[in-house]
Amino acid sequence: MRYLIEHNHLLGDRIRGMRGATVFMDPTFVMFGKLLLAMVLGGIIGTERAVLAKQSAGTRTFGLVSLGACLFVITGNYVDSVYLGVVNFQPMQIAAAVVTGIGFIGAGLIIFRNDAVHGVTTAAGLWIAAGVGVAVGFGLYAVAAFATILSLIMFTGMWYVENRFKHWFAEHAPDIRETGPSSP
Repeated sequence: MRYLIEHNHLLGDRIRGMRGATVFMDPTFVMFGKLLLAMVLGGIIGTERAVLAKQSAGTRTFGLVSLGACLFVITGNYVDSVYLGVVNFQPMQIAAAVVTGIGFIGAGLIIFRNDAVHGVTTAAGLWIAAGVGVAVGFGLYAVAAFATILSLIMFTGMWYVENRFKHWFAEHAPDIRETGPSSP
């Protein structure tokens, strides 16, 4: 970057001339890219929920939540930079509102049937998709992508480990009950 500024006088003048809030303002196409990335990453998380876990909230739901979270952050950043010094506004207030809103949607996904609770993992995944959208909105692309990868590892990898443990426990539970807990 320094080489470009030193060897291209037009670019250097333009960058040096940018002061204050304009440095942090995203061009429109970068905003479009942020929105697209948030939607795709949220959709990837939702696809696992729809395809492997057979949950009702899937690709579209997770993608829209992540897109919406990113949109709120981008809007908050834009409003903050446009009205800098005129209005006291903090973009993190937008992120806090996203978390609150997703809590209501997540609560709607949790269903009680008989003595079992269903949908908690999907609600947690929806919450993560909102976090991915917020991260993309704030420009933390690598963090958003890494969080998406970790979410998929938790959804799929830990699902396998959990099912293996449940299977093992179901096979060995009668042996444990018959002999009782071992005494030291």
